[in-house]
Amino acid sequence: MSTVKFNNTNAVFYNTLKSKIDNYFKEKNIHPTGDIRLYIKSVVITLSMALFYIWVVFFTPQSILLSLLLCGGVGICMSLMGFNMMHDGGHGSYSQSKKLNRVMAYTINFLGANAFIWNQKHNINHHTYPNVEGMDDDIDLKPFLRVHDKQKKYKIHRFQHIYAMFLYGLTTIFWVFYRDFKKYFSGKLAEHTALQSMTLEDHIVFWISKAAHVGVFVIIPIYVVGFWPAFLGYLFAMYLLGLLLAIVFQLAHVVEHTDFVSPAYPDPERIDSEWAVHQIKTTANFATRSKTLSWLLGGLNFQVEHHVFPKVSHVHYPQINKLLMETCKEHGIQYIEYPTMWQALKSHMVYLRNLGR
Repeated sequence: MSTVKFNNTNAVFYNTLKSKIDNYFKEKNIHPTGDIRLYIKSVVITLSMALFYIWVVFFTPQSILLSLLLCGGVGICMSLMGFNMMHDGGHGSYSQSKKLNRVMAYTINFLGANAFIWNQKHNINHHTYPNVEGMDDDIDLKPFLRVHDKQKKYKIHRFQHIYAMFLYGLTTIFWVFYRDFKKYFSGKLAEHTALQSMTLEDHIVFWISKAAHVGVFVIIPIYVVGFWPAFLGYLFAMYLLGLLLAIVFQLAHVVEHTDFVSPAYPDPERIDSEWAVHQIKTTANFATRSKTLSWLLGGLNFQVEHHVFPKVSHVHYPQINKLLMETCKEHGIQYIEYPTMWQALKSHMVYLRNLGR
C-alpha cells in the first residue's frame, strides 16, 4: 500500500468543521443518513427504469426513434440509480440499516460493475487520495487522456479536449468488460496499490453478477428482439450511462482550479495539507443552487461536502454547504465552486486543452 501521508498533526480546520456539522444534526434532531426523500426517489428511479426496459424489450415499438429514446431512458435511469442509490449505499449513508446500505451498494453489480472493487477503488483510494497521481485510479486515463501535468504527454493529447466527450461515453463499457477484469486478475487496483484479498463469496458474486448483467441487458433482449437491435440498444444505453457518469465525476476534480499531487515513489511522501484541506483543494462544486440538478445527480454537484463528509447522505448537502463555506472563509481556504454546470464543463475543457498543449 502507499506511503503517502497527510499532515494531520494539528487538524484545526477539520475539527472545527466537524464540530459544527455534529451540532447541526444534533440541534435538528436528524440522522446524517438518508430519509423519506431518498427512499421515494429510489422508487421513482427503479420503476422508471423497469418501465423503459419492459416497454422496449417486450413491447418493442415499430418506431426506431422511439426505441432509441426508450434505450436512452434505460441508460439515464441507470445513471440516476448510480448517482442516488448505489453511491449513498456504497458509502453507508443511504440508511441507518447496514443491510439496506449493502443492497443499495450492490446495485452497481446490476449495472455491470462490481461493488467489492468499487469500494476499494472509490471509497478507499479516491476518497483518501483525490488527484494524487499513482493512487487515484479516477485520474488514470492513460494513454488516452492526460489530466495531470506529471503524466506522459503524447501528440494526440493536443486534441484531447475535442475527442474527450466521445471517449467518456465508452468508459462504462470499458469499465465493465475490461478494467474490472484487469484489476481482478492482476491483483492491482492502481499503479501503487494492491487489490485487497477477495473471499470465496466475493469471487462468486463477481462472476455471477457479471453474467447476470449480460443476461438481463444482452441475452434476453437478443432472444426477444434479435441480435442487432438488442446489441445496438445496449451500446446506446451504456454509452449514455458512461457519458453522464464521466462528465459528473470529471467536473468534480478535473477543472482549472483544483490541485493535483504527484508523490515521488518509492520514497515516502507527506502532503503538506491536512486530509480535509486536501479534499477541498482537489475538489469542486457546480450548480449547487439548482434543485433539479441536485435531485437528479444525487447531490454529486456538492462534491466538496461529499468528500469531506462521505458518510453523510446527499439529501443534507445543501444545509451543510453553508457551514462548510463559512468555515473555509474563517480559515482562509479557497472553496471552489462554479455557478452553473456549463461553466464547470467549460473549465474542464479548457483544462484538458491546456494540458494537451
